Amino acid sequence: MKMQKRLVKIGEAAKLLGTTPDTLRKWEASGELLPARKTKGGTRYYAVADLLGLADESSPTVCYARVSSHDQKEELERQHAMLEAYCAAKGWKAEVIKDLGSGMNDRKKGLNRLLELILRGKMRRLVITHKDRLLRFGAELVFTLCEIQGIEIVIIHKGEQPSFEEELAQDVLEIITVFSARLYGSRSRKHQQTVEALKNVAGAQD
Repeated sequence: MKMQKRLVKIGEAAKLLGTTPDTLRKWEASGELLPARKTKGGTRYYAVADLLGLADESSPTVCYARVSSHDQKEELERQHAMLEAYCAAKGWKAEVIKDLGSGMNDRKKGLNRLLELILRGKMRRLVITHKDRLLRFGAELVFTLCEIQGIEIVIIHKGEQPSFEEELAQDVLEIITVFSARLYGSRSRKHQQTVEALKNVAGAQD
């Protein structure tokens, strides 16, 4: 027995697609999207399954890349290239959001844009190279928001997890870097000297 498709009127159909009834009428006129049924009186009915499929196709995959400092710009470009190549291999149309700033900072421009897309349900998939590229603390909260919105999460290097000692050292480095930037200014010579000294200490521990 063939199941009957659930049909909705143009107003509800427009809401499902995040557009307006006038836009749907234009799409009908151009042949881009036709209603499943149209009465003699002109009332249009659209199949929900078709609309949801169209919404999924129009929602992009969003990639997020981040580095902590200006001297890591080459690493940022490597992340960007890796994310684009990964999505291209999967056949996903992707947008890459890039951030330059500490993983302790939750007010970065790129991160705020990503959160807006998640909360508005304007994306279908989030791709990152490593979990800590998102946030040093709070990544799980972002992942929970994605799950609530039905957004798939893809971590390319999920299996490569640092040890507890490495994570702790990186956390301490991030914290001191943030407070140093606030105290001296992120571009000051004193801040740069502090960051360099911390990196030297971290390197000596390896």
